[in-house]
Amino acid sequence: MTDFIRKIVPNAKDDVLAGITVSLAMIPEVVAFAFVAQIDPLVALSGAFIVGLISAIFGGRPGLITGAAGAVAVIFVTMISEGHTKGMLFDQPVENMGFFYLFACVILMGVIQILAGVFKLGRFVRLIPHSVMMGFVNGLAIVIFWAQVKMFSHKTLQVSSDGVKEYITTFMTGTELYIMIGLVALTMAIIWLLPKLTTKIPAALTAILITTFVVVFTGLDVSTVGSYIIEGGGTGLKGEFPTPNLELWENLPINLDTLKFILPYAFLAASVGLIESLMTMNLVDELTETRGDGNRECVAQGAGNIVSGLFGGTGGCGMIGQTVININAGGRGRLSGVMMAVTLLTFILFTDKLIEQVPIAALIGVMFMMVIETFAWSSFRILKKIPKSDAFVLITVSAVTVIFDLAIAVFVGVIISALAFAWENAKKIRARKRVKEDGTKVYEIWGPLFFGSIQAFNDKFDVKNDPDTVEIDFIESRISDHSALEAIFNLVEKYEAAGKTIKLKHLSEDCKVLMYKASPKFKDVIIEDVDDPRYHLAANPEEFPKPLSEYKF
Repeated sequence: MTDFIRKIVPNAKDDVLAGITVSLAMIPEVVAFAFVAQIDPLVALSGAFIVGLISAIFGGRPGLITGAAGAVAVIFVTMISEGHTKGMLFDQPVENMGFFYLFACVILMGVIQILAGVFKLGRFVRLIPHSVMMGFVNGLAIVIFWAQVKMFSHKTLQVSSDGVKEYITTFMTGTELYIMIGLVALTMAIIWLLPKLTTKIPAALTAILITTFVVVFTGLDVSTVGSYIIEGGGTGLKGEFPTPNLELWENLPINLDTLKFILPYAFLAASVGLIESLMTMNLVDELTETRGDGNRECVAQGAGNIVSGLFGGTGGCGMIGQTVININAGGRGRLSGVMMAVTLLTFILFTDKLIEQVPIAALIGVMFMMVIETFAWSSFRILKKIPKSDAFVLITVSAVTVIFDLAIAVFVGVIISALAFAWENAKKIRARKRVKEDGTKVYEIWGPLFFGSIQAFNDKFDVKNDPDTVEIDFIESRISDHSALEAIFNLVEKYEAAGKTIKLKHLSEDCKVLMYKASPKFKDVIIEDVDDPRYHLAANPEEFPKPLSEYKF
């Protein structure tokens, strides 16, 4: 995947052109997500501008593009519908109350994301295994590809006799379909061929402009940005500069019932938004061989969502598709994200009629090329070379991303990886046994002692048949968690209950302290006159910073 990326340093020209390119690709995707969430496209576009601008200026990953992403939009669908119903049950009914709940939910989502950054939860994205990362990239590439395929269709709004609105989707056929495919192919060909001739201008932007000129000057009757918005029930791109949403405070009841209603949706949206943003940040880190600040990105995303909610915009997060387009076009600095947001606002305010003429085929072609470049094709080659557990995680995360959503896929992938890691390490516990001249039996423990290896650890000992004196040496073992300590406690008690003497060697300082706290009798069990091992208890390495001699028991 990185073969497609030019390792270049930020410069103003590349950032400006990349930002313009991304803003063009942003419009149909944001509009499509607005239709999914059943909100006005201008609300989603305003949110994309606000969140994108603030994240670009203050975020922790220059080059990362933020907008009104579908992963977040789908979470609000049920809330908006239920919110409309709740609004009509008020003593003084309020129409479209779901939208006011939406804006409040976006604000709360932002607060949660800021708290995640303040408490430095962003660093946990570094714990996500590479197999999960590859599965995430592949799954999301498939989702984006399928979203583009759906654009080879027309939507017709039908209203039933009881007032229920429903969109009927009809796929293109005949000449219209062939023209659409031809324009997509033209766009993709330009993006592929132009870098072989020159890299001074972004291939994606050039392809969009050339394809648009072909459609305009030949008068081809094709689906455009304008017709796409109108088919979805919108009125076009024309909008106003975002201003504070005063209606929110006039109509929204500020009480515990409102908080209980929006909190689950806000928490889920915040989680999904941060996971997608931080995973995208990781991808950019790999592509550009630089390192972003996850905690700073959390705070910036949260601030952007708070302002977006206050100004009547929807929530947003990092968008992998637009980010890859930006990186491919040479966008590396913060200016690329700022330019995307400013250009998007300019389109809405001043050049709406021009942008509405851009054929959807040109944008589909750009997204198809992005999918080709994003998909980790190497995963097919390495599936038979990596551990089976990693291969299973990669395939599972890809499938869950496509079937459900990104957040669930990442959680599932991390859990499976952790369980596989625990299982493999549980098999590494070993005990070398020998008998001293005085008859003392010595168990030299090798490998990590943690919750997964406790059973194997216990099976190494023969309490009934061991001699009266037993010594356990932990010099080559690692006491990793509370379960390991409990296993040692229980083992000592079994030997003592059998009337035998047991001694423990080479326990770390903090492990000794915890055992002494559990019971003073362990002072007679642990041998002190040997060198301590070269490690500390992994469970809490900062709890006992002082030497053991300074503690009183």
